[in-house]
Amino acid sequence: MLRRKDFLPFRSACFIEGAKKSYNNRMKKAVLLFIAVGCVFVTAWVMCVNALSVPVFAVTRPMCIVLDAGHGGIDGGVVGRETGVKESELNLSVTMKLKTILEEAGFDVALTRKTEAGLYGTATKGFKKRDMQKRKEIIEEAKPIAMISVHQNFYPTRTSRGGQVFYKKDSESGKKLAEGIQHSFNNLYADQGVKPRVAASGDYYMLKCTEYTSVIAECGFLSNRADEALLVTEDYQRKVAEAIYAGLAEYLASVSGA
Repeated sequence: MLRRKDFLPFRSACFIEGAKKSYNNRMKKAVLLFIAVGCVFVTAWVMCVNALSVPVFAVTRPMCIVLDAGHGGIDGGVVGRETGVKESELNLSVTMKLKTILEEAGFDVALTRKTEAGLYGTATKGFKKRDMQKRKEIIEEAKPIAMISVHQNFYPTRTSRGGQVFYKKDSESGKKLAEGIQHSFNNLYADQGVKPRVAASGDYYMLKCTEYTSVIAECGFLSNRADEALLVTEDYQRKVAEAIYAGLAEYLASVSGA
């Protein structure tokens, strides 16, 4: 005949087993709750990224873009026919606006020129060569995924209008980037009734001084009254910067498979 004390080990074992099951159930619920919260967080993050129209790769893995504001210092570049504005001033203004846009999108940005001054040191013989060499050094030190040199165009025929983008001949990546920015420029100037242009190869120092993907973005013609009137305004400079960014994003999406 079993006595009461004989049931004690059995009851203790049942209690321990029940406690284990209860603990495991609580742990499973906690893990499921953690996973659910994590899913909500990730979903919200993706929604925020999409709302900003920023490529996910730019947010999750910062990449460096070099922006080169063409000319500077005693080298003012071309001059506007109507206002006399110097190209170097417009180049820097557009570049700084583009820098802000890129940084807000999560990119690292390196500048060749940050002020109105040139990069040649003293304005003595050979200043242009020293200026170009310094730009090359900055690009190579930054190791960017792309270099965009900002310029303004000028042509003897005053009827020429719109943005024009150049790339190094035989550079497939340069051509793709140039085509992306050119597409954005064409869309921007379409509102002005300007005929679309095609990205073209060019034999320019800034395109071939390094092996990094490089383009020259000519934002418009200072030889044309209508283009000049637009380019001297802060609002249109911002639109030009946004167009360049859109073209860059299009290029990066295509090469990353996004």
